[in-house]
Amino acid sequence: MKVLIVLGSPNSETGNLEQVALDRLKYCLDIFESKDNCIICTGGFGEHFNTAPLPHADYAMKYLIENGLSAENFLEPALSANTVEDAVLSKKILVHHNLNSVVIITSDYHVERVKLIFDEILGFDQIEYAGVTHDISDTEKEKLLEHEKKAINGILSKGLYY
Repeated sequence: MKVLIVLGSPNSETGNLEQVALDRLKYCLDIFESKDNCIICTGGFGEHFNTAPLPHADYAMKYLIENGLSAENFLEPALSANTVEDAVLSKKILVHHNLNSVVIITSDYHVERVKLIFDEILGFDQIEYAGVTHDISDTEKEKLLEHEKKAINGILSKGLYY
């Protein structure tokens, strides 16, 4: 069984998923195979991505169910506040279910940092990374890439704390 881990991203204060989240979830739907996959949605609460009444993962799971999946397709959500917590909480779920083959679904601009974090925290041999592209402006993409570069440099210079 391969686990698809969909990393959280922003939603509105009323719980409407923003385009980055929708793109990641649509990709999950595209590659999901009911006999071979189950899903972990990540994302709890955080000022930078979710101030809505429910955890981000709840909105993500609801979207996937509304688009053809069933509750049985999911493992418990990882109610994280950042990418490091995504990895730490996902690992607890995976270990609990004795699963170690995963596909991490994130954004193309985020893959390098996600790989750095998940490779260290999970330590599994069977990790794949899917970097979904988004229809965003070059200016917005540059801003996101600059943020990622700073975050990666922080991890490389200070280490990863979890």
